[in-house]
Amino acid sequence: MMLDDILASLFPQGHSVKKEEGVITGSAKLRSGGQALVIGICDRTAVGIDEAIWLSGYVLDSLEKDSGPILVMVDSDSQRMSKRDELLGLNEFLAHLAKCLIYANLHGRPTIGLLYGHTAAGAFLATALATRVLVALPGAEPVVMDLPSMAKVTKLSIEMLKERAKSTPVFAPGLQNLFQLGAVQLTWDERTSLADRLEKLLSDTPDAGDRRDTLGKERHGRLKAADIAERVYDLALQR
Repeated sequence: MMLDDILASLFPQGHSVKKEEGVITGSAKLRSGGQALVIGICDRTAVGIDEAIWLSGYVLDSLEKDSGPILVMVDSDSQRMSKRDELLGLNEFLAHLAKCLIYANLHGRPTIGLLYGHTAAGAFLATALATRVLVALPGAEPVVMDLPSMAKVTKLSIEMLKERAKSTPVFAPGLQNLFQLGAVQLTWDERTSLADRLEKLLSDTPDAGDRRDTLGKERHGRLKAADIAERVYDLALQR
């Protein structure tokens, strides 16, 4: 499903979303009334310092003058692996973008990530995974770390990682594994009205917090994260 088709299905009342140099910006009319801010990455663009600060500024400007949810649409490569971006502090720019989205969500602007293409590594973390709720369309290709890179970090063979991935989703890329981990909350059927899906999501979870750990436990993807987080929280309250 192409970006223009997705936008038409999401916002039948109209939108002013545009893409420029791989960056999505604009606003759209919600079926229930009001406006949504729409940002993101398209055309499998790598996210470097320019894209990160562009989107960060757009979010912060919106916080001063607008209201309503923020939809983050993602079809990206990984972070831009260039000497220029690394020397200028790409990690800080990506962290800044993630913080802007988290800040917006904590201050009355619910953030929804829509993964409709590919994404990987730092670009994934700073955009889609920084939203409160992440949904995906069928065929989306999320990768936190591919197996060759994971093999280098863990010092385990690719063959061993592939075997572990059969029973443990944390070792495997792909939409189904990210869904089982709780990172992706919902998968939308693109053959149905995406506007209906969006409105239902906004009405069902107006004040919901981050449920990724509990979803991972329910789906048997991360069995310990929720219990450990709860235990840490309880210990913190006792101090």
